[in-house]
Amino acid sequence: MSPLVLDVAGLRERLARPAPAEAVYGDDGTGRREAGTTPAAVLVPIIAHAEGLTVLFTRRTIHLKAHSGQVSFPGGRAEPGDASVEATALREAHEEIGLPAARVQVLARLPEYFTRTGFRVTPIVGAIEPPLELVPDAREVDEVFEVPLDFILDPTNHQRGSREIGGRMAHYYFIEHNGRTIWGATAGMLINLYRILA
Repeated sequence: MSPLVLDVAGLRERLARPAPAEAVYGDDGTGRREAGTTPAAVLVPIIAHAEGLTVLFTRRTIHLKAHSGQVSFPGGRAEPGDASVEATALREAHEEIGLPAARVQVLARLPEYFTRTGFRVTPIVGAIEPPLELVPDAREVDEVFEVPLDFILDPTNHQRGSREIGGRMAHYYFIEHNGRTIWGATAGMLINLYRILA
């Protein structure tokens, strides 16, 4: 199967379709009955370069208590003042990488993702026109980088792995690109995005 190549208009059109019945709900293979309860949201930033769409990621600093050093999307837990999950994702993206909310064209919500650590995460897909003038928060973010969307949407790049976490075997998706490994919740959300778009 050849990789899916889309522009922003094609992305918007496909995201408007009903989501498939089957979605990845947890990075350890669990379903809704073992779901997280703490609401959170992440922004899935799609950068609309003239030569093609990319997805923006962050790599978390190694001194953070949770998910240190991992590749992730900008995001975090909801706060009482957030009017919606979109507001949570946009606020967190501004705090973490200095992305102004006004620069983001919100396209869609992806299926909720339940993490092993107890979060119920809503991924928000947003399109951003370059140039980007980001100011990452050095306390949280070690690196900001982009991966071509068509690479992520190529199913030959979707791999499965497992490891023992907390005394139990966890199974997860991962995607490798230029020496970086995207795995766990972030990869699971990307698989859901692929299933909707494909």
